[in-house]
Amino acid sequence: LPGLLKTISANKSLPLPLKIFEIQDVVKKVDNEVGAKNRRKLAAAFYSKSSGFENIVGLVDRVMQILEVKSYQIKPVDNNMFFPGRSFQIVADGSIVGEGGVVHPECIQNFELDRPCSLVEIDLEHFEDIFVKYD
Repeated sequence: LPGLLKTISANKSLPLPLKIFEIQDVVKKVDNEVGAKNRRKLAAAFYSKSSGFENIVGLVDRVMQILEVKSYQIKPVDNNMFFPGRSFQIVADGSIVGEGGVVHPECIQNFELDRPCSLVEIDLEHFEDIFVKYD
């Protein structure tokens, strides 16, 4: 998510809205012989005159539809990175598979941005069996 905010900061002079995404491996610290594990994640951002929260939630719905996830929930949660009352977790199969929300104004200022931004991050590794059928 910080990478998306850096990209937006470097391109904030472009016409609005800015809609960006990336699929990237993220290294997560775990207790194994290597001490780390790669996780494939999808992250997306919406930057404009309004927060675009509904666009991010709509994107989550569309991604879940494409991945053929039959049962998932978008649950409200408090996360300091996001504006109070405007953040969520994505829960599928009883596991948290993503998070998102409207970026907190302090975080926006830290990246030298001057408009609202919404972000989402989804752990695609959770849906690994779905990708196998397309190989």
